[in-house]
Amino acid sequence: MKKPQDSRGVESQNLFIERINGWAAMLGFWAAVGAYLTTGQIIPGLV
Repeated sequence: MKKPQDSRGVESQNLFIERINGWAAMLGFWAAVGAYLTTGQIIPGLV
């Protein structure tokens, strides 16, 4: 029989996932800023 899942483990897993999500959002934001500064377009290649 399986042990019930520890709620602290779930919370720490959610915190880890949220940190990864925040890191990806910051990376995307700075990539967009860099693209704008170097090309003058928000999405390079589109009108």
